[in-house]
Amino acid sequence: MKILVINGVNLHMLGKRKAEHYGTMTLAQLEDMVRDHASKQGVDTEFFQSNCEGALVDKITGNDSDAIIINAGAYTHYSYAIADALECGGKPVIEVHLSDVENREGFRKISVLTPVCAARFFGKKEKSYFEAVDWLVKNV
Repeated sequence: MKILVINGVNLHMLGKRKAEHYGTMTLAQLEDMVRDHASKQGVDTEFFQSNCEGALVDKITGNDSDAIIINAGAYTHYSYAIADALECGGKPVIEVHLSDVENREGFRKISVLTPVCAARFFGKKEKSYFEAVDWLVKNV
């Protein structure tokens, strides 16, 4: 199995953002942890990060993965373009967030991606990604 892990807007700023919400790891460290967790289960991973909505849509609709894990950042709350791309991609998609989006600002409780995703994991920093990998290994 090959999983594409997509990180969206501002996730390249991990390690510089609010540690209480996002932890202290960098994006490269997060990718290493997820890669290690997945490889122990025989899963290949590909990582992609962009701050550009169109680049995210292009990657979602043009990849050779078996499944997608996505943390779209702020695009989660309003990008119907990303939601449409995920829906028409025909692959299982898991939504993840490092922080507990249900107990933060009101706008973070809204996700236009959740309806097109098979599952959603949040609030456990890197463990949210691990849970997404585990879910895909078990269910796909």
